[in-house]
Amino acid sequence: MRYIPIKYITEGMILGKTLYGENGEMLLRKETIIQTSYVNKLIDLGYSGLYINDKMSEDITVTDIISEGLKMKAIKSIKNLMQPNRKRKDIESSIKVVESVIEDIVDEISGNEDTIVNMMDLRVSSEYTFYHSVNVCVLSIIVGVALELNKEDLYLLATSSLLHDIGKIYTPNEILDKPCKLTGDEFEIVKQHSENGYRYVKGNLDLNTKVYMGIYQHHERYDGTGYPLNIKGKDISIFGRIIAIADVYDALISDRPYRKGVLPSEGIEYIMGGGGTMFDQSLVKILSSKIAPYPIGTCVNLSNYLVGIVVENYSSYGLRPSVRIIKSGDKLVVPYLINLKESNYNVTIIGTGDALLYN
Repeated sequence: MRYIPIKYITEGMILGKTLYGENGEMLLRKETIIQTSYVNKLIDLGYSGLYINDKMSEDITVTDIISEGLKMKAIKSIKNLMQPNRKRKDIESSIKVVESVIEDIVDEISGNEDTIVNMMDLRVSSEYTFYHSVNVCVLSIIVGVALELNKEDLYLLATSSLLHDIGKIYTPNEILDKPCKLTGDEFEIVKQHSENGYRYVKGNLDLNTKVYMGIYQHHERYDGTGYPLNIKGKDISIFGRIIAIADVYDALISDRPYRKGVLPSEGIEYIMGGGGTMFDQSLVKILSSKIAPYPIGTCVNLSNYLVGIVVENYSSYGLRPSVRIIKSGDKLVVPYLINLKESNYNVTIIGTGDALLYN
């Protein structure tokens, strides 16, 4: 399968991955033949692209970091927990479901230390907070595994990262979903969510202090320019430092009401540029080695005028994937493979997307 921006999706294409709606319901099953009415509905829901299957990509497999079913279960669990004005007994009941899901997520991820994240998320835009919470949880666990945290700390890190934005239940939706730049006063209200989340979780749930600190400190910055405490360096808890990087990366690559998400390669560049200032440099190195700048199924342009589809990524060699060449210049060619990790070091990826590959 290969990833195609929504504007290039046309009737008759075959869907490569199942799509879900706002409440976790199945919208379109894998292998569905796309109709124009489906595309219009998906645009309304905020889908920015789809995976499709065709002859040039039918043997390319995109494997999710956690199973599709588990991801939807996690999204439902955090969505249920983040309902406002709930009684303490209901919150306690919901966290038990969350903790059960967290155990499954940690178990799936920790079983593969060489995992490379091919994150090209398909999500409903109105459900951003919940998809974002799960993605931040997954990325945080990957860093935690690389740091060789024990299982108990991985569970605590996963809990903290999954709940990191729970304070947004106190932030008005008209601010969270505002389609343009926030005013200074509005941004001050948004900034309250980390402390609100800390107080909410500490007041309603009996959890380890490490969980509270990760929620409280996920907007602190390594150079002291963050909030709410303006602390810096190792004064920020390890959970706070990990979640900070995962939070910013996923926010960057996500579509928001006021801007389109950037490409994974651009998100990684931003994170790497913030190493030692905004973020802990040692953690930046770990995360940047675990995320594919060019996810499997992405169409890429090479510096030698070849165009192809990424078919495999390698740990610590994110910028050097294997690419199935489909076109040379403006002409289609018999497909063949280039492994940028092992050869062609004078050839680089210079961009993504090529209109001819989308047709």
